[in-house]
Amino acid sequence: MAEKIRVLLSEEEVDQRICEVAAQISKDYEGKEVHLICILKGGVFFTCELAKRLTVPVSLDFMSVSSYGADTKSSGVVRIVKDLDEPLKGRDVLIVEDIIDSGRTLSYLIQVLNQREPASIRLCTLLDKPERRVKKQVKVDYTCFTIPDEFVVGYGLDYAQKYRNLPYIGVVEF
Repeated sequence: MAEKIRVLLSEEEVDQRICEVAAQISKDYEGKEVHLICILKGGVFFTCELAKRLTVPVSLDFMSVSSYGADTKSSGVVRIVKDLDEPLKGRDVLIVEDIIDSGRTLSYLIQVLNQREPASIRLCTLLDKPERRVKKQVKVDYTCFTIPDEFVVGYGLDYAQKYRNLPYIGVVEF
């Protein structure tokens, strides 16, 4: 069965909102260096666009965690596929995620990263689906868009490793 992609957020809308969020982050971290942790694979497109627009000093590391596999719903089992290369002790950390829905992955990840003694941890996401939140204690500090409970692709988000390269956010219609 072939799927169709319906545009939810245009490339222009996404770009404009990333600029606005980057300006807020730059203001909040003024006088500090922010250590971005890009959550792979989906977060790489958003992280790169966000980082280019930040006016404060930036360092960057990557982490890969998984709770999906090839399905469209989270399995609930979180595993670290690639850990960070650098220590976090004393750093102001900003986790950059493509999408937050159930909150399971981020709840687990924040617990793990807090044990590494960063000065602070904040969370930034391109998309938030609060309707699906299971872990209510996950606090999102910076959100580009709050979206309805639909399966979305583009701008790094995929369906079975397809559609990550779309320059907009689209809804998969099966």
